[in-house]
Amino acid sequence: MTAIDPSFTTLPFRRLADAALERARDLGATHADFRFERLRHQQLSVRDAVLQGASDSDETGFAVRVIHGGAWGFAAGVLLTTDEAVRVAEEAVQVARVAATMTTSPVELAPEPVHDDVAWCSAYHLDPFTVPTASKAAVLIDWTAQLLRNDAVSHATASLQQVLENKFYADLAGTRTTQQRVRIQPSFAAMGSRDGAFDSMRSLAPPVARGWEYVTGRHEGRPLDEAWDWEGELAEVPELLAEKLAAPSVVAGTYDLVVDPSNLWLTIHESIGHATELDRALGYEANYAGTSFATYDKLGRLQYGSPAMHVTGDRVVRHGLATIGYDDEGVATQQWDIVRDGVLVGYQLDRPMAALKPELNDGRSNGCAFADSPAHVPIQRMANVSLMASPDGGSTADLIGRVEDGIYVVGDKSWSIDMQRFNFQFTGQRFYRIRDGQLDGQLRDVAYQATTTEFWNSLEAVGGPETWVLGGAFNCGKAQPGQVAAVSHGCPTSLFRGVRILNTTEEAGL
Repeated sequence: MTAIDPSFTTLPFRRLADAALERARDLGATHADFRFERLRHQQLSVRDAVLQGASDSDETGFAVRVIHGGAWGFAAGVLLTTDEAVRVAEEAVQVARVAATMTTSPVELAPEPVHDDVAWCSAYHLDPFTVPTASKAAVLIDWTAQLLRNDAVSHATASLQQVLENKFYADLAGTRTTQQRVRIQPSFAAMGSRDGAFDSMRSLAPPVARGWEYVTGRHEGRPLDEAWDWEGELAEVPELLAEKLAAPSVVAGTYDLVVDPSNLWLTIHESIGHATELDRALGYEANYAGTSFATYDKLGRLQYGSPAMHVTGDRVVRHGLATIGYDDEGVATQQWDIVRDGVLVGYQLDRPMAALKPELNDGRSNGCAFADSPAHVPIQRMANVSLMASPDGGSTADLIGRVEDGIYVVGDKSWSIDMQRFNFQFTGQRFYRIRDGQLDGQLRDVAYQATTTEFWNSLEAVGGPETWVLGGAFNCGKAQPGQVAAVSHGCPTSLFRGVRILNTTEEAGL
């Protein structure tokens, strides 16, 4: 655990917060919060051992959000003076006054204890922004050069995304939080062709809330636990690509599936994570990617999946991309059940949504408010949504051993799902035929298709803790205007019975 960057803590956010909140109170706001952010982003991309691009961005600003006359008001600014903070607070109140004339139901917030002047920092060793850009580019160039040494690889790419996020939050109730988190996403891919067929194979390394040590696997000269084996994967990927290019096309039909965490995390994201956001379930979120089949009347009654299915939401898991100490409404983050014994038992909540359904989560938000910029209003965003392992669930090999005729699915690729998060199909990086409990070579052109409840009710078994991996994405989109958030999904290797398999080439009419 590192300390919050002093170059952030010396910025005048406390003085601006005091000025803005005092002005909002004087103007009659029943609630006001102030959020100050500094966001740093860097992206690097390499193709065939040549640096293609490097970009840096740095955004600093603040926002004031109020409830006045029962309506929301919001405004933001970038000039770091108390006069500007006062002006922004006045603008937020004026927006609320206009909105109040069109508001039929007054805004309410679920209660939250005061968190007085607390600080939180994510778990990492080395801030990647302290590493010279040339050094990071050299790693990516070397990765692609290693891949290109194999005859099966025609082209190779590598990329790096990294974010340093600092936030200060304050409200009229007296909560003050100062936070810092780092996240990083290194990746590489190899492309090749054979007999007119073209395909690719990508690293399975997930994005994580860690520092540069995730790339090197070391800190202060010592190897780290849970380090990603980049060199081993770089050596393996060309052979896997060659095998994939020579693999037979799948025969469409019904198969048992063993799904690796590197693929299953995305299915969790789309069919459970988005479906159990309460604003979607209540119809408040509809424009961007739709609402949800898991409507509120189904709480406690919907058999979402088999009894082996236990799904939690959290914003606390170590190295989780959605992990934070306090959300953008000053709520202390938590862990809670979403699906237990296969039954829908909970949702993801921010303070306005929790106030609408006070019977949930003991009447509190579970900390799911987030804004991706100081210029954007906080909205309800996805937590880390994860499928729990079974204490005696066994290994991936054990699950494969239970299948006579099936497919083992590894790595994510393309996907589609409908506007109710119900009908879907997913592909992957690679697929292995399972015969009599043993892997029997790769297959091509595979996609699995189901409805959400069919798929999760076909879950027969989940693997043990040693199979559980935290996957995720940097780029979950929601809302209009659109916002982007990073989120993790942990899961074990899992066994599903009788899933429909499509041949993607045949489905495309090729």
